[in-house]
This record gives sequence, structure tokens and C-alpha cells, in this order.
Amino acid sequence: MPARSTLVAVDTNLLMDLAVPRDKAHDAVAIFRKRVPGVEFVVVPTVVDELDFISLHGDTEKDRTLANTVMQSLVRVWKFRPLDFIPVGHGTIKNTADKLRGQGLIPEHEINDSYILAEAALANCALLLTSDKHIRGADPTLLSLALRECDVSTILVRTPADIVRQFGGRR
Repeated sequence: MPARSTLVAVDTNLLMDLAVPRDKAHDAVAIFRKRVPGVEFVVVPTVVDELDFISLHGDTEKDRTLANTVMQSLVRVWKFRPLDFIPVGHGTIKNTADKLRGQGLIPEHEINDSYILAEAALANCALLLTSDKHIRGADPTLLSLALRECDVSTILVRTPADIVRQFGGRR
């Protein structure tokens, strides 16, 4: 039986950072690929929706260009896998996202951030790689408890800088 992949979810901010040369996001992805056998980077549906929106309606031409670069590079260049969920999973995602906002783990107005976390947890990702301050701001202990109460996997939240700092120089 083949070993199961370690799933690492990435959010919109991380993907936009990857579209820029010389960013810590590149280093973090390279560290995972070198040090974690079978790692697979996945992109949850809300992130794909955000990228599509930014590519068409982003605040600046630079944002629109970066989002288009991400969409073109995602699968063929970076080898990331977009995910989708069967309809039954959408209810679990909504309930989990509502709980995360309802408990104040994610600010009430950050609906997409709560969905990104919920989708990554439902997909059994071990880690969510993000630079988003709202997602990073969730208390890890309370986040784990809330996710367990929703019957989805617990998930670690880390920034590219965390990964580079903790694992970049060792081997």
C-alpha cells in the first residue's frame, strides 16, 4: 500500500506571494518538497474563487496580473492540486466556518478566511500555509477544539517565514 500524502493547504496570500520572485513563500515550498516525502500542496475552493475574483476585479493592475500568473502557474508549473468537495461536504464546511467566526477565532467579517480554514480541515490537511493575519491570529488550542467539535481534522497554521526560520537551515 503506498504511503499517504501529507497535504498542505495554501491560501490566496501565499499564492500571490509565489507569483513574485524572491519571496519566502518560494523557500517554504522548497523546504517542504525537500524535507517532507510525499508532500502535496492543495488549493481549496474558496482560494480558487478568490483568485478568479482578483484576476477580474482586483484593486490594482498588479493584483490582477499576479492573480492571472497564479492561475496559469498553479497546476503546470507549481504542481499544486485544486480541490473540490462533494455537495454533502459543503454543509460541514459552512457549519465549521460559522463556528470559527461565532467563537471569535476568525473575525466575523472574514467569511472567506473561515471557509479556507474549514475546507483545509475537511480535506485532512496537516497544515495551512498562510501569511493572512486573521487566520494566523486564531488561538491554536481553541482552533483545535472547535475543529474537533465539528468532526473535521485539526490543522496547524504556519507562515512561510515560520517554515524558513524553523526548518530552512537544518538537515
